[in-house]
Amino acid sequence: MFKNKTLLITGGTGSFGNAVMKRFLHTEIKEIRIFSRDEKKQDDMRKIYKDDKIKFYIGDVRDLASVKNAMYGVDYIFHAAALKQVPSCEFFPLEAVKTNVLGTDNVLTAAIEYEVKKVICLSTDKAAYPINAMGISKAMMEKVFVAKSNTVSPDKTVICGTRYGNVMASRGSVIPLFVDQIKSGQPITITNPDMTRFLMSLDEAVELVVFAFKNAESGDIMVQKSPSSTIKDLAQAVKELFYADNEIKIIGTRHGEKLYETLLTKEEYLHSQDMGDFFKVPADKRDLNYDKYFEIGNEKLSIEKEYNSHNTQILTVEQIKEKLLKLEYIKEELKMMKLLDEVAVTK
Repeated sequence: MFKNKTLLITGGTGSFGNAVMKRFLHTEIKEIRIFSRDEKKQDDMRKIYKDDKIKFYIGDVRDLASVKNAMYGVDYIFHAAALKQVPSCEFFPLEAVKTNVLGTDNVLTAAIEYEVKKVICLSTDKAAYPINAMGISKAMMEKVFVAKSNTVSPDKTVICGTRYGNVMASRGSVIPLFVDQIKSGQPITITNPDMTRFLMSLDEAVELVVFAFKNAESGDIMVQKSPSSTIKDLAQAVKELFYADNEIKIIGTRHGEKLYETLLTKEEYLHSQDMGDFFKVPADKRDLNYDKYFEIGNEKLSIEKEYNSHNTQILTVEQIKEKLLKLEYIKEELKMMKLLDEVAVTK
């Protein structure tokens, strides 16, 4: 699939970028370009992997010139660069727009100019019925790539996207916070015990992108079906895995948070295609010449369901623990805890 091809990963030093890079590094791919503004993380990756297939480009998706500098000879792009923290985007919404919306437009403009074969833009469940600046900027990002896909022939460049829920143990996510609180003897802080979130591993997020690469057509949004859990049960599962007795403390919701997240809106669910473990949401290909169409209301829309973290499969504490134990981060933290316990016993 990627034999002798060049892949560009924007935001390549982040959690997802690292996971994608590792997924393809030992295939017959010719080159993986890591594009980000973080020289420290690039240097860390360079020292860890020591592989000539990996090329590093300093730049910012906000700067079209720096994007173009990394684009020559690229076959495929996974566009992961984004501002993702809900509270910080609430306080600095224009910064979210500059990176998530205008930055995406820059990547797509360059990709079309350099005739990149396929671009996959990564979105989030917060883009569906968005109430916070991060989600709104990601919803606009989706509108940008769908609109942009109409400006170029798919024979030259296919532009599509994925939308997924919380990636467990990724940078800035709640699981590492819980683990840090347990290790430091602090209360485990949760916002609302009934709040639900989709649970997806980094490997599953990568497989969604690979599925989109193989199956998505221009303008499509691909969504992976995913279980969820309440925040209370997630905290309890982490607590039990680490044999902790920390108090679970409710602190209330933060800026821009929802009680549950949505992966497919009612409107999208109505015309989505069920592909087994995935949904495909085709783009609306109509133009502005509405006089060509004769339409009546669709009664199904009022009774159609959405796909959200409240009505998907909600995992029990035991099921959450099983899922957590598959994460490398949790395995490493548990191994470290065991070593520290053994040292304490020998003393």
